[in-house]
Amino acid sequence: MNEPEILRVPFGVSAMRACEKPGRTGLSFQGTRRLGFFLLGVVMLGLGIVGAFVPVMPTTIFLILALWFFSRSSPRLEAWMLNHPRFGGVLRNWRAEGAVPRNAKIMACGGMAFGYVVFLVSAKPALWLAFVVGVFAVGSAVYVVTRPAPKLPL
Repeated sequence: MNEPEILRVPFGVSAMRACEKPGRTGLSFQGTRRLGFFLLGVVMLGLGIVGAFVPVMPTTIFLILALWFFSRSSPRLEAWMLNHPRFGGVLRNWRAEGAVPRNAKIMACGGMAFGYVVFLVSAKPALWLAFVVGVFAVGSAVYVVTRPAPKLPL
């Protein structure tokens, strides 16, 4: 009776890559993952750009997320974001120190407060929902305010 052959995969090699036939082309798991990170980076960058023009929508968090995704998928776009004349300094400070400039803290908290008021007026939510959204807004504001001020120049 023939025993089934056991596939032994060396540590650090994905099972999908180990099962590929030699000479076969196509996306490996790593290539698919990198593509996914790239696409998510593009989406986050797009949302960040929209947030720069829409007062209720945040900008910085989407740019930080885009930078994270690009750091795993596209060194060229990561470098472009870090060296950008408008928001590169903020991203470098965040990456180096987890720091948020004072004016960004003020804008973020003001945007959250404005967004919460718009939510209350336009949605007229139930009391419990208004409370839950308020708790998240206050928690987010506390997180932003407690970040250190940058030591590095923008």
